[in-house]
Amino acid sequence: MKIIIAIIMFLCIGAFFIISQNTLALIEEKNMSEFVSLYKDWLSRTFNNIGSLTGHIVNMDWLPK
Repeated sequence: MKIIIAIIMFLCIGAFFIISQNTLALIEEKNMSEFVSLYKDWLSRTFNNIGSLTGHIVNMDWLPK
């Protein structure tokens, strides 16, 4: 349950950063569509980065020499 709450908080904080960095008033339809586009792009980049990081972790040599 704590993991789910942490993920939801991460997604909400990301949305708030996108809104504040682009000064979007979500009342306007144009801004809402721009927000959705920016949020999808951010999520895509986030998951790609997580996948890349996971790949690097898996390929590391973890055994002592």
